[in-house]
Amino acid sequence: MSDSRLRILLVDDHPVVRAGLRAVLESAGRLQVAAEASTAAEAHAAVDRLQGRGEGPDVVVMDIELGQGPSGIEATEQLGRTHPQVPVLIVSTYGTVSDVQAAVSAGALGYLLKDASAQELRDAVAQAAAGSLVLPAQLARRVLGGGAGTEPALSLREIEILEELALGRTNQQIAAGLFISQATVKTHLNHIFGKLGVGNRTEAVTVARARHLIRG
Repeated sequence: MSDSRLRILLVDDHPVVRAGLRAVLESAGRLQVAAEASTAAEAHAAVDRLQGRGEGPDVVVMDIELGQGPSGIEATEQLGRTHPQVPVLIVSTYGTVSDVQAAVSAGALGYLLKDASAQELRDAVAQAAAGSLVLPAQLARRVLGGGAGTEPALSLREIEILEELALGRTNQQIAAGLFISQATVKTHLNHIFGKLGVGNRTEAVTVARARHLIRG
C-alpha cells in the first residue's frame, strides 16, 4: 500500500452508504479509507487512533445526519477544536443554504452533495486535503443569493429565523430561542420579507423552501 495515498475517515451512520463511498473513493487508487465511523464519538476516537499510529487522516468525509448523538455539523465543530489540522468535507443529501452555512461556520472546508459524480467526490477530497475550499457552483450560488446576483443574500441569522418560521414559532418563541429581543426579530423579518419579495410569514417559508434556503 502506497504511503502517498490520502487517508480518509468516513463518517456516516449507514453502513451501505459507507460501503458505496469507500468503493468510489478507492477505485482510482490514490485514496485510502483508513477508518469508518457512524457517530461523532466514534469519529473522534478514530482520529485519535489514526493519529496515534501516524496514519492521518488527511480528510474526514462527514455526513450531516448521524442518527444518534451529535449531528455531523456538531461533530465537525468538535473536531475543529480538538484536531484543527484535519480538514472536514461534508457530503450530504441536503444542499440548503442553512446546511451549507452551518457547515462552513462549524469549520468544514468543503460541502458536496451525495449525487455528485465519482470523479467530483474524489477531486473534492483531494482539494480539501490540499487546504482548498470545496463548494460546487450550484451551492455557491445559493449561499451567495442567486447566480446572477439579482437576489440579495440572506444572512445566517435570517436563515435561522426562517427555519424557526417553518417550525411555526411565534416572534416571542423565536426571540427566546435565539437569545435576541422581539424587536430584533421583527427587524429581521422585515429584511427577510424585503429580500424574498413576500408580504407575510407563510409566503416567506414557501419561497425559502423553493429556493433551497431551508429544508422542505
